[in-house]
Amino acid sequence: MTIGEKVLHFQSKGSDLTDLQHKIESYLNSDGFTVQSSAASAHGTVIQAKKGGFLRGVVDADRALSIVISGDANDFTVRVGIGKWLEHLGVAVLETLLISDLFLVVDVAESAWNLEIEDKLVKQIESFVG
Repeated sequence: MTIGEKVLHFQSKGSDLTDLQHKIESYLNSDGFTVQSSAASAHGTVIQAKKGGFLRGVVDADRALSIVISGDANDFTVRVGIGKWLEHLGVAVLETLLISDLFLVVDVAESAWNLEIEDKLVKQIESFVG
């Protein structure tokens, strides 16, 4: 069994996407994650989060929760999934990143972890957007 990423699409919300990015980062930081973000671009922003030693043996050390925010204030998409931790994400912009690195097909053990984390995060994102 494999799962992909969750895709949330918001329309007519008038959301500040930079503010949304900061809220997601703060939420993940407060939950004990190490967080990094790409530079913002016309194509969007990538946020990655990982926990050191978190479910070691279930989730590979190079795996991260990957979140991509793209679009504009009134029509945007948030994608959440598991990807490779990209060491130099801070200097990258979305159009230079390979989506295949951002979102990986995961196995059953990872998907159980992923679903729990994703569900909590999706609820938070929906409450941030309103």
